Amino acid sequence: MTQTVSMPVWAFVLIILFAGVTFASHFLFPSVRWFFRKRAERVIAKVNLRLQRPIEPFKLARRYDMIQRLIYDPQVTEAIVEHARKEGIPENVAFEKARHYAREIVPSFSATAYFGFGIRLARWLSKSLYRIKLGTFDRKRLEQIDPDATVVFVINHRSNMDYVLVTYLAANAGALSYAVGEWARVWPLSTVIRAMGAYFIRRKSRGALYRKVLARYVQMATRGGVSQAVFPEGGLSLNGLLAPPRMGLLNYIVEDFDAKAREVIFVPVAINYDRVLEDTILIKADNAGTRRFKPSLISVLRRVGRHILLRLSGRFRGFGVASVSFGEPLELSKYLGQGGTDLTEEIAHELMKRIAAVTPVLGVPLVARHILQSEPVQVSALEQAVGESIAFLTNRQLPCPRRRPNELVQDALDRLGARGLIRISEEGVSVTEIGRDILTFYANSIAHHFDDPAAEQDDLSAAAE
Repeated sequence: MTQTVSMPVWAFVLIILFAGVTFASHFLFPSVRWFFRKRAERVIAKVNLRLQRPIEPFKLARRYDMIQRLIYDPQVTEAIVEHARKEGIPENVAFEKARHYAREIVPSFSATAYFGFGIRLARWLSKSLYRIKLGTFDRKRLEQIDPDATVVFVINHRSNMDYVLVTYLAANAGALSYAVGEWARVWPLSTVIRAMGAYFIRRKSRGALYRKVLARYVQMATRGGVSQAVFPEGGLSLNGLLAPPRMGLLNYIVEDFDAKAREVIFVPVAINYDRVLEDTILIKADNAGTRRFKPSLISVLRRVGRHILLRLSGRFRGFGVASVSFGEPLELSKYLGQGGTDLTEEIAHELMKRIAAVTPVLGVPLVARHILQSEPVQVSALEQAVGESIAFLTNRQLPCPRRRPNELVQDALDRLGARGLIRISEEGVSVTEIGRDILTFYANSIAHHFDDPAAEQDDLSAAAE
């Protein structure tokens, strides 16, 4: 036992490495994990004290545990067996495919990342780019929502800033879980987004196995009380109009609903902007008849560089107003008795109707609408038309600007003129060649408020009296 043993240096190094790994895995790593777990629990307990809706245990489960729970779900298991039969492949191969889908979908929520980093970044970014205004907002009604219910915010999709804006404004309500498209599945953005609690979805996937894995995750999260945010249009609006709803995620929630287990409440949210950051990209995609609007890296860097130069030179004056309105919540249990055979479709259209009803009317969309209606138009006539429209909207209790018409018109003209979208001459204000599609894009966002000319004329007459 006391004799000296000689060995090659490489063997000695391997023994030391294996010993180090064993020590770390059995003693060091568990202690470190325990330390950070306890620290995270203290953070969550502190955060829950100021949230209207505390973070649900489902959201705090380890990602590995959630993946295991998802792929061993009985319905997913049945889908795996069916997929293997149809494709003529071994079941273990189909199982690994389901595991791959689960790993792709399931997030890894971090309360520290969400409330310590995400909320602060969302607040800074929102306020640095826009003047944030709340449109329709019944605080009392929203505070009366059952705290045990699952809340699903249903939002119209105008810009990728929607994620940031709603995250900031709903910070006190709780941690939102977003359905994010494939555009964000790039490193390191994907890691950050997963830590914020978002889950990835393949918009164009038609595979039954993938749909079942996604459906079960959404249903588990809904039953677990996770507050969610969905965009029923399925993508960004390319022309400014509200698009018809897609049933996918909504259908997953409705078909698994059990009123005895947990209520589900849909909250319509309408967003509008004086300036959508991606407007020219979206319009170009619309004119091309395709939804492919991935900008090149060079164009993105050019825009970011131009923005930084404007900030450094003190010439950046913001992108105007970004406004968010909250509509009348829809309780799923109460709607069940009123619905017909296609319940999901009825709910989706009802939610889109409620979103449309509270869509904020801002200066640039309103001025763009009147310029397009009667160009060239004198500034004085434009101010009068805008004033009449504000009176019409106010009379119908619709969300509209609070500034005086002359201030609103001048600000909008300055912004449109700075982009070369309008021309002001002795004849009046007219649209340039490059500005017509862009002004139409913004005017479309509020067009539904003025769809009934007869009602508009009656309301204007009533307001005048």
